[in-house]
Amino acid sequence: MRAPATERPLTAGPVDGPEDPFPLHLSGPVIKGFGRGSKELQIPTANIPIDGLRVGGCETVESGVYYGYAGLDLPTTTTASDDDERGGSKVFPMVMSIGWNPFYKNSVRSVEVHIIHTFPKDFYGVRMNLVVLGFIRPEFDYVSKEALIEDIKMDVRVGVSSLEREGYRKFRNDPYLTNFEC
Repeated sequence: MRAPATERPLTAGPVDGPEDPFPLHLSGPVIKGFGRGSKELQIPTANIPIDGLRVGGCETVESGVYYGYAGLDLPTTTTASDDDERGGSKVFPMVMSIGWNPFYKNSVRSVEVHIIHTFPKDFYGVRMNLVVLGFIRPEFDYVSKEALIEDIKMDVRVGVSSLEREGYRKFRNDPYLTNFEC
């Protein structure tokens, strides 16, 4: 499916908060992806294994772009700001793609999470818990890499705007995000 030429709304999901099937809870260790997010697109992603979708019975999640929060169990000195140098459990807003990435014609489905925070280095192997609160859009194919990048930037704006609403902000404190005992 090609990306539509029309403008999109700046928020996704009901005003009062998520509705079924949301929130979804996903989890997995951060793994290496295709290496395109940071290098080619300048939009780094923290990927989890596709079997992370099985957490909470979510294995039939539709391909597309979603938003919510990511909890990370970070080692010391992984996060960028001085306040975060301690490491430990941290929660960040995120947008994520679940799917086949039609622009790249992937042969395997992937879960690629763009955490809205700047990190100084990679953190492969770190446990990541996700609370997915809404659906932004289906997967699209693009006529150019630039068009893909622009749409991802729009996804980030939609995700951030959506999470700023009161019915969504409270999920930043969901205990699931920082429970790494499992």
